[in-house]
Amino acid sequence: MSFDKTFDEGVIKYHCDWQTAEPLAEAPLTPLMQWRDRLYELGLIGTYENGIGYGNASLRLDDALEFAISGTQTGHLPHLDAQGYTRVTAFDLEANTLVCRGPIKASSESLTHAAIYRKRPEIRAILHIHHPQFWKSLLYRVPTTRPEVPYGTPEMAKEMFRLFDEEGLDEAKILVMAGHEDGVISFGRDLDEAGEVLLRHFQDLN
Repeated sequence: MSFDKTFDEGVIKYHCDWQTAEPLAEAPLTPLMQWRDRLYELGLIGTYENGIGYGNASLRLDDALEFAISGTQTGHLPHLDAQGYTRVTAFDLEANTLVCRGPIKASSESLTHAAIYRKRPEIRAILHIHHPQFWKSLLYRVPTTRPEVPYGTPEMAKEMFRLFDEEGLDEAKILVMAGHEDGVISFGRDLDEAGEVLLRHFQDLN
């Protein structure tokens, strides 16, 4: 994307307790790496002109409330290997805190992923992308967060719950963040479902 952004994209707003550790084993991360790199190729994950990265992907791990997620400010990398992912081991949405273990700090959107995983145990994969035309085309056509709710905050976590309870998010499996310009999230029982939901809507744009 060739235009500049003045909003605080990429800024971690929660308290992150990052414990440096060895990367996760590559085998369980392989589908996550493949989907993340595919979204990069489509321009749905990347960097703005000002160098700030956008987009991330996550996968629920064996423990119901632990998940692997791409690290903060990795959008400029065409391929993200295991060094670019971290394991979220604990979080407290109300206290705005998160614990992660790995070679890199978790994405600035990790609390939003955490909220979705907590709300629906059957959801095992989440994709968060940015694209201005796609965002505008979906705005208020699919479940949409209120524009005054900022990303990466307890308020956004609560807004995820509202979309499930009031806006039919279970059926749509895709949402637009009105207060997080260009931001779109899809999810599914696995990465293929999350990706197919996203790309089905994205293909309608062309």
